[in-house]
This record gives sequence, C-alpha cells and structure tokens, in this order.
Amino acid sequence: MRRFAAAAAALLWPLVLASQVVPRIPIETYRLDNGLRVILSPDHSSQVVTVNIWFNAGSRNEIRGRTGFAHLFEHMMFQGSANVKKGDHFALVERAGGQTNASTAEDRTNYFEMLPSNRLNLGLWLEADRMRSLAVTDSALANQREAVKEERRLRVDNQPYTAAFFEGIYALQDSATCFPYAHSVIGSMMDLNAAGAGDVKAFFDLYYAPNNATLVIAGDFEPGQAKAMVSEYFGTIRRGAEAPAVTCDARFGTGQIRKPWPDPKATLPGVFIAFRVPQYADADYPAVVLLASILGQGESSRLNRSVVREKKLAQAAFAFLNPSAPRRGPGVFLAGTIANQNVTAETIETAVMAQIASLAKDGVTADELDKAKNGYLASKIQQQQISYFLAEAIQEATMFLDDPNGVNADPARYLAVTVDDIRRVAARYFVPDNSLVMLVTPAGAR
Repeated sequence: MRRFAAAAAALLWPLVLASQVVPRIPIETYRLDNGLRVILSPDHSSQVVTVNIWFNAGSRNEIRGRTGFAHLFEHMMFQGSANVKKGDHFALVERAGGQTNASTAEDRTNYFEMLPSNRLNLGLWLEADRMRSLAVTDSALANQREAVKEERRLRVDNQPYTAAFFEGIYALQDSATCFPYAHSVIGSMMDLNAAGAGDVKAFFDLYYAPNNATLVIAGDFEPGQAKAMVSEYFGTIRRGAEAPAVTCDARFGTGQIRKPWPDPKATLPGVFIAFRVPQYADADYPAVVLLASILGQGESSRLNRSVVREKKLAQAAFAFLNPSAPRRGPGVFLAGTIANQNVTAETIETAVMAQIASLAKDGVTADELDKAKNGYLASKIQQQQISYFLAEAIQEATMFLDDPNGVNADPARYLAVTVDDIRRVAARYFVPDNSLVMLVTPAGAR
C-alpha cells in the first residue's frame, strides 16, 4: 500500500502543481531621503525574519585594470566598522541564533542576516553600521586580498573542470565592446595586487552608498516597528554620488569561438558549450529557462537520457543558465558533460550538439514543457517557505525587472511559454555561430 500511495502521489504531483497558484507575496516599498530603497514583505508563518541588502555593485561595474573589487568587498564588509570589531559580525549573529553571509555576481553583491524575529534590530543595526563606517585599512585590504587568493585556489585552481565555467565562459563577449560581461567575477589577481587602500575606499564610497542599495525585510515582523528602526539606523547615512552607467554592446551570432582548455586537475575529457542568450527582462528569457530544464536538468532531461544513459558517452551531463546569477546584460547558457573512459571530447561534442540542434528542428513535446513548468512553479512555491529565499526573489524582481511587484507577476511569463516559443528560441540562440566550445583535456592528453 505504501508503494502504491507513493506511486500515485508521484503521478498526481504534476497535476497538483499545474493547478496550483503561486501565493501572492505582500509588498510595500518606499525610499528614505538618502535614496535607500526599502521593501517590506511580512509573513508570520514562522518566527524568522531576514534582513537582505543588495548593492548595485558587481563585476560589471569594474573597469579595466581594477577588476575583482566587487568580490573583494564581499570579504571586506566583514572586517569591522565603527561599532563592530573585525569578525564580530558573524559572532553577533550566530550568538543570536541566526545566520549571515554574502555573495557576489556580475550585477550585484548581496548581504543578509536570517534571525529570530525578535532580533530584527540586530540585523538592521549591523548592516547600517558597516554601510556608514566600514574600516577600509591597509591591513584589512592585505588580509582579504590573501583570502580572495586562497578562495580562488580552493574553488577554481585546485578543482577539476571548474576554471572552464568560472572563467572560460566570459570569452563569449568581446571585451572591447562589452567589458562588463567579458571578465570573471573573481577578477584578476594582478589587479588586486596593484590596488591600494585608496583605490578600494573610492570603490566603497561610490558603490556602497544608500542610494545604490535596496534593503528587503521579509518574514515575521511588524511593518510599523521595522520602518521606525530603518529610519533610526539608516536615515542619517549620507547619500553618495551617482554611479556611472554600465554600457555593453551585446551581440549575438558573431561566430563560434573554440577554446582548447588543458586542465591539469582533470582525469577525463570534458566538453562545455556555452551560448549567448538575452538578459533576464527579455521576452525570450522564460523560454530559455524552461529549455535549460528540458535539456539538462534531472534524470529525464534530454542530455542525461541520450548522452549518459543510452549512448553511455558521459558520466554526467547538465545545462543551466548564468552560473553566477541573472543579469541585466547578455546571459550565458551552459551545457556540460564529463566523458566516460575511452571517449573523446570530440565524440561528446557531436552528441551534445545533435541534441541541441534537435530542439530547433523537432521542438519539444507538450509533456516535456509541462514538466519544466511544474518544476518552475514548485521552486516558486517552495521559495516562499524560507524568508531568505523570499527576500532574494523580491530583490531579483526589483533589480532585473525594475519592479518589486514583479515577483508576483513574473510567473505568468513562464506559464505562457509554448512549444513554438521553445523551438523559436532554440533556432535563434542555440546555433553554432552563437556558441563558445571549450574542450577540456586532462594533463598529458593530446
């Protein structure tokens, strides 16, 4: 009976999701006089609240010769401020029973505290203190420069295959016409070595000002009390200068780029094929997201079914969009595989390209599209169960759709995608002339 119940549930689950409406998220937004955008989204289903700040500062804002600053600040922001000693930010949040962290992408750097709801004041005070008075010193810079180098060694240099999609994918864009999206988030170690505290302080003053930030409070809180605390802690922080506009001449179909990628850490060949795709707000973006699910996400995806299970050419296969985060500029669709023993990278490339070409030639089935939509809906419903993910979804809509209420309207874009849309988008973007092919070869291989 248990097996029958589980099987029945598995069959009914897609139907349940298809009829499920994503609950509407409450949104209230306003600005302080210093330009800080504040968004409130109360939810009393659990006694947890998240303070989440996105700064409009990512690797896209860096200039030639000064790369890696945005990611450096993800580290620098925990080095102490006027009222918080170095390392105490983590300690204070953890002692309160919460969690805190940060991350950097091309378009933004985010910082968050997820706390018991009675400690909302702590999260707001900590964020305001470092926005107002971060300690940018020579010693802090030297320390965190080394931390970034160690992170690079740990996550990129000493991991097989990862350098190809952490750094190789940026070759999709011409650095002469679109430098903001033609260099990696982690940046150049040479640039960081050449930077002084004055360079770093100038970056902080320009990009870490309240008028360049969005604060989201999501979870268990009372809006009136939250507004009073936001005003008290952030209201007197001085407005900064307006950051310069980012320019990128994004071009599609400019010819295939092929990059051999020797990897001393790899033991088997790998193939990474990237395509230029449009930004988050583009009308074609939802179809690209669903196409990624159909092509390379899950056991029943096309690449896993064909290249891994049926032809047994690869140990694993995947496809996803924008490895770091969504973008306001040209995006990256990446399909990747790791070969089985005695299988060449060229053989896998042919098999993967054949699957991708079939999307434009033969399209996808209605069942495949429905499954992808159901997966998308499930993720949207699940993200509302945790205040951090809810806050991130609101931030995403605010930055990439320029509308916090886009978090409620956006699902309609995905549900409206048709099989004809999938075929049209595949024919437009997933062609050899719009691709980058990286063939990863193990050390000593020819």
